[in-house]
Amino acid sequence: MQALDFIATARHLAGHPSRGRPLETSLRRAVSTAYYALFHCLAECCANTVVGGPGSNRNRAAWLRVYRGLQHGTARERCLERNVIANFPVEIRDFARKFADMQPLRNSADYNPDAEFSRKNVIMHINEAEEAIRRFPNAPIADRRAFAVHILMAARRT
Repeated sequence: MQALDFIATARHLAGHPSRGRPLETSLRRAVSTAYYALFHCLAECCANTVVGGPGSNRNRAAWLRVYRGLQHGTARERCLERNVIANFPVEIRDFARKFADMQPLRNSADYNPDAEFSRKNVIMHINEAEEAIRRFPNAPIADRRAFAVHILMAARRT
């Protein structure tokens, strides 16, 4: 699964302006899919930086365990720890902000029957998610690894 493939699917769901207003369900799925683009980008970062990326001598079971071990709520909480996130490069700070912003939107799209989404706002969120995903790999690998550890591991308080 590639994160940008989720973005392409989200764009398809949001529809083209020439086709008129998309169904509300399509807009909801577009929001959810854009969030999952960010989620899978983060899961892949965690697995690749902790266990090893493509072409490395990685244990597939360990890689999959890290990938699947990413927890939605915990990841958002860690992305909101501004005192920690502030120490990362802008690419990671922007990714963390967008991830944290998109999760409640995804929850609303998936679970709140009263939520309403405009095509304009959905497209804006898709664009911002895509930009965050495209810029994320520009952060140095050491910072992406540190970010992955921050997301996956609870810090001990002394």
